[in-house]
Amino acid sequence: MTTPLSFDNVSAGYRSRPVLSGVTAACPARAVTGLVGPNGAGKTTLLRAALALVPVTDGNVLVESRPLESWSREELARTIAYLPQGADAHWPVMAKRLVALGRLPHRTSFASLSPEDEASIYNALMRCDAAAFAERRVDELSSGERARVLLARALATKSPILLADEPAAHLDPAHQLRLMELLRQEAERGAAVVVTLHDLALASRFCDHVLVLDHGRLIASGPPQNVLNRDILRTVFGIEGWNAAAFPADPPPIVPWRRL
Repeated sequence: MTTPLSFDNVSAGYRSRPVLSGVTAACPARAVTGLVGPNGAGKTTLLRAALALVPVTDGNVLVESRPLESWSREELARTIAYLPQGADAHWPVMAKRLVALGRLPHRTSFASLSPEDEASIYNALMRCDAAAFAERRVDELSSGERARVLLARALATKSPILLADEPAAHLDPAHQLRLMELLRQEAERGAAVVVTLHDLALASRFCDHVLVLDHGRLIASGPPQNVLNRDILRTVFGIEGWNAAAFPADPPPIVPWRRL
């Protein structure tokens, strides 16, 4: 299995405030890698370090086996699709035109949309259950509808790496499940999908690998059924979990049960 994105002893942070310390992890192709951890653990910073949006003070980020610093902005935009945390849009622009921004890395300046662009935009809207409001203004949509449009923009890029930061935050339960199904489909397409999640049930059910971060350090990595164990839930998250073995899922999801 190839590894389009990896971190080798990466430390990173903001000006004088270090956040990540010595993180080594791999995000393989054809897999959904979940980043979990408490607030402030460094999950968003790890994604931003992969995009050169946060300076790496030590170690190396490798994209398609090349050091991050060797990539141009244009190359990165075609290779990594990014859905940032809290991404929102209140502009008076049609949803379809917003999704079309995902095709910009594949077009020359001022070029019209190609038939391939149009097909990618339509397909992304359909997959995100957003085609019904493709001609509506984004600032007239609900927060959940906007979240689906922004996800469609990321999917329209068709990049080999997809980074999604808290994409389930504004979605209702049905669309949270649809979101995770879409991320799994992207992985099956061949992409390396990395998603930050606070919902451990979603992480344990849909992710192939889970990276647990706490205070900027990688605490554990591996299959969710191994990583999200009783000790990790207690020491990192401060909770007791319930392994919902009665559910028809393999592996069964982890459900946060009570706070310690």
